[in-house]
Amino acid sequence: MKLISWNVNGIRAIQGKGFGNAIAEMNPDILCLQEVKAEQSQVTMPLKGYHTFWNSALKKGYSGTAILTREKPLNATYGIGREEHDQEGRVITLEFRDFYVVTVYVPNSKRGLLRLDYRMKWDRDFGEYLQVLDSTKPVIFCGDLNVAHQEIDIARPKDNHANPGFTDEERNSFSALLDRGFIDTFRLLYPDTVKYTWWLYMFNARERNIGWRIDYVCASRHFANRIKDSFIFNDYHGSDHCPVGAIIS
Repeated sequence: MKLISWNVNGIRAIQGKGFGNAIAEMNPDILCLQEVKAEQSQVTMPLKGYHTFWNSALKKGYSGTAILTREKPLNATYGIGREEHDQEGRVITLEFRDFYVVTVYVPNSKRGLLRLDYRMKWDRDFGEYLQVLDSTKPVIFCGDLNVAHQEIDIARPKDNHANPGFTDEERNSFSALLDRGFIDTFRLLYPDTVKYTWWLYMFNARERNIGWRIDYVCASRHFANRIKDSFIFNDYHGSDHCPVGAIIS
């Protein structure tokens, strides 16, 4: 099974930037999208043969997630069951026979760290949600986690220390999430590889590869032997993020 995750930063905008061709080339069995910024009724997806699940934010044109899957899941749920977190369309969970797939768009702490306290509560509650799922069957969760975990995951760690996405609080919170029984699949297989998944639109950051790795495919630790590869598709454009993915047996 090939799983692809991509923060598209507006599904309607990226469709005019080669999105359909990119997805056809990557040929995922499961495609997880974040920051779709649209209602499902506003979008005609260029993909055939997929079951589609959509979670839009109450606020129009903001946030939102989607999953497209060739195999029909046993069940689909939206959000994490906490009203304070479930207004922005940030989570979809699909249950399959052997595992769960969760796509997530984690809240940004915002400039000036105005939303850091909320982000910390989100992280704790989302971690608890994943742990409950994991007690039933293994979990694969993927998406824009809005944190560069280690210094290897960011081009300029000293310059960005204490900036949103690279605060000690967020990095430690991600470590705590992994300690609940999960693995970062890319770092598991490629512990020393430097690759990024997000770049500022300004300052030619992508051309100069001044980026951050904030998009992940993670999985239950006892699922690690089924992760055959984990990858970052730097060559695909159309968003300020690039796709990431994994091959799972």
